[in-house]
Amino acid sequence: MPIRQLPETLIDQIAAGEVVERPASVVKELVENALDAGATRIDVDLEEGGIRLIRVRDDGVGMAAAELPLAISRHATSKIASLEDLEGVLTMGFRGEALPSIASVSHFSLTSRDASSEHGARLQVDGGKPSAVAPHPHPRGSSIEVRDLFYNVPARRRFLKAERTELSHIEEWLRALALVRPQIELRVTHNGRQIRHYRPLRGHADALARVGEALGAEFAGACLALDHAAAGLRLHGWIGLPTAARSSADQQYFFVNGRAVRDRTVAHAVRQAYADVLYHGRHPAFVLFLELDPRRVDVNVHPAKHEVRFRDGRLIHDFVYRTLHEALADTRAGAVVCPPLAPIAAMNEAPTSPRPAFAWPPPRQSGLALNVAERAAAYAGGFGSVPATTSTGSSASATLPSTMPPPDDEGAPPPLGYALAQLHGVFVLAQNALGLVLVDMHAAHERITYERLKAAQEGVGIRTQPLLVPPTLAVSEREADFAEQHAAALATLGFEVQRSGPQSLSLRGVPALLEGADPRQLLLDVLTDLREHGDTRKVEERHHELLSTMACHGSVRANRRLTLPEMNALLRDMETTERSGQCNHGRPTWVQLGHAELDRLFLRGR
Repeated sequence: MPIRQLPETLIDQIAAGEVVERPASVVKELVENALDAGATRIDVDLEEGGIRLIRVRDDGVGMAAAELPLAISRHATSKIASLEDLEGVLTMGFRGEALPSIASVSHFSLTSRDASSEHGARLQVDGGKPSAVAPHPHPRGSSIEVRDLFYNVPARRRFLKAERTELSHIEEWLRALALVRPQIELRVTHNGRQIRHYRPLRGHADALARVGEALGAEFAGACLALDHAAAGLRLHGWIGLPTAARSSADQQYFFVNGRAVRDRTVAHAVRQAYADVLYHGRHPAFVLFLELDPRRVDVNVHPAKHEVRFRDGRLIHDFVYRTLHEALADTRAGAVVCPPLAPIAAMNEAPTSPRPAFAWPPPRQSGLALNVAERAAAYAGGFGSVPATTSTGSSASATLPSTMPPPDDEGAPPPLGYALAQLHGVFVLAQNALGLVLVDMHAAHERITYERLKAAQEGVGIRTQPLLVPPTLAVSEREADFAEQHAAALATLGFEVQRSGPQSLSLRGVPALLEGADPRQLLLDVLTDLREHGDTRKVEERHHELLSTMACHGSVRANRRLTLPEMNALLRDMETTERSGQCNHGRPTWVQLGHAELDRLFLRGR
């Protein structure tokens, strides 16, 4: 067949195959255009999951009648004019392909009016064929109707799912929009019934309320707020507590300069940050916003703009990892996380003051204040300086007083309060300022012991254990090249590797503490991380798994009776130990029952 120029309609339909995957893609493009136009209110009307009708109305700047034909022309845009603009783009859209692509596969109409026009104008397009622009009444802003999506491309229409499925995709994208633009009012109707109304919020004080509205009060009540800036980067938002992890990754939202994206580098950094606190098979929830110079990120790498490419991916990875890792390390038992939510109806009223964090004088010598030698001696010795007791509760020499002194007049009681009793040899009951505290003593002591083991190993380095008979590992040529080039980096991780052939490696030494691990799989995992992310923590993770096992076996067991001094020593150690809000397996170590909850249990006040 001879080479020839494709007709414009076919070109638009091919482009639509990249831009318009389903009704949610149309909603995304139209709403993003409304945001770029400065809209403060957006109405989205849907019928049959968006297959029959998608109507998006906004109160943005609008367009003059003469601009309407340009708006549906390919590569016509008001958002960039030069390569410099493309390299620093901050608008949601910029290619000028969305409207012509959508109009080529639907019955399309565009109505708009700008501030300088006396009346609005309408342009209709059927299957890519535009009609003449005609006057039409319209307030300032734009309205776009998309009817019978893919009516002229039956093969694409057959690939659409059921109405409920398509609607759920639209709702999910609008949920992400509500999170990143809390100042925008967003109304959504489906088949004539309003299904969503995100009210505009006044500022940062109400941002958590929008998160609660979008993701539910459960996330908003069990999350950590963070805001960290360094090296020209700023990461802020909320991360869910490890104990509130989910069975699927359905509440993971990441935004780069206001754009919702999926990024493997960031996903890897988040997984590593949660690796030490998450229960097996669970997924963290988070809403994170990364801000950086737009010239340091390329947003023009995906047709639907779902992905971006960072100029320095390793810096981004390390920044996200360290920010989340440090935030999770501060999840000490008794710490206050996100404040309780105000009712949704009260969002626009005066914001409520967050509940203050506890202020109390820390113990003069907590478990984590011990030096390395003292830690090593304390691993199996129980809590702090309290020696282990027998099953009958006897103790040779307790160094703590038999009863904890009450708080002085100037300081508040410690976060976990003071022990009252032990329940069934498993739980410690304590009283604090808020009410009743229940502690799983084995889970809590396991975390304390584990953190001490990790602290004792810091700065020791990774020792290499030479292998008497070095195994030969079959790898790809690419992996062999990489291992040869990065032999020094592998040596710092405890691996002694030599290339023995075009597609083989000789493993002469492994990390000493991980001698029993599968050396081939561990080395391949390390090489993959180094190649993709420029860094790896696989050896550290395996090392921590071993320390976690040691901590589990070295911690106090159920049915062991504790004295009040031992229980109080455990509470004090929990308050000063990183990540003590959950055990090594991600389970909670303590729960708080407030006065109001206790009153409800006994129907007090009714």
